[in-house]
Amino acid sequence: MTIPVARAALLEGKKGLIVGVANEHSIAWGCARAFRALGAELAITYLNEKAKPFVEPLAKEAQASIFMPLDVRVPGQTDAVFERIGNEWGEMDFLIHSIAFSPRDALHGRVIDVSREGFSATMEVSCWSFLHMARFAEPLMKNGGSMFAMSYYGSERVVKNYNIMGVAKAALECSVRYLAAELGPKGIRVHAISPGPLATRAASGIPEFDELLEKAKEKAPARSLVSIDDVGVATAFLAHDAARLITGQVLYVDGGYHIID
Repeated sequence: MTIPVARAALLEGKKGLIVGVANEHSIAWGCARAFRALGAELAITYLNEKAKPFVEPLAKEAQASIFMPLDVRVPGQTDAVFERIGNEWGEMDFLIHSIAFSPRDALHGRVIDVSREGFSATMEVSCWSFLHMARFAEPLMKNGGSMFAMSYYGSERVVKNYNIMGVAKAALECSVRYLAAELGPKGIRVHAISPGPLATRAASGIPEFDELLEKAKEKAPARSLVSIDDVGVATAFLAHDAARLITGQVLYVDGGYHIID
């Protein structure tokens, strides 16, 4: 058995798509920064024209060779992104899905009261869109690869105010395991990354989030909050060939918070 040799540019020659960069505080941006620093070539998407001015400077900083709009609720946009990747790159090595959404009334209400429309919207963006992207990415990962979805501890424990998003993240983590089983024979690994609480734009929609941050900092064994760079580096490790036999995992990047009662 040969051990992959580490190089300064550990991901040199690898190409991949990062979905979910909204601003410099985004988890997706932490991933983009880490992957680019390790030599990877990036495709980065932005949600819409309103978001573009915040994301475009970051895409330029990361030297993204592909920069396109992607709202998974708009028919054809996902197809267009992967079509361009296929035309320009011919293949890809990694996919990072870092998006989630729930209508305000669904997210802030009780799970038992969620409407069919609210449930469907939450699941479509937060879970099904990862499956949809994975289906497009599969034929482009001709030499194997890795796929990542971002989760949270609320998928397995009841976290106050996380509500229906916890249900969606549980479905997302289960999807990761099934995708890992189905795609493993092709050398494609699939993981969920579960960071501790982070002050991102998405988290701002969760009531009493500041209290959750303080609780995490106080109780985590590391006595520290995670950063987007911590998440990015951990994700990049799993994309490296040295991690080729690790798949189907939920990787907690939370200073050990998830092990504490």
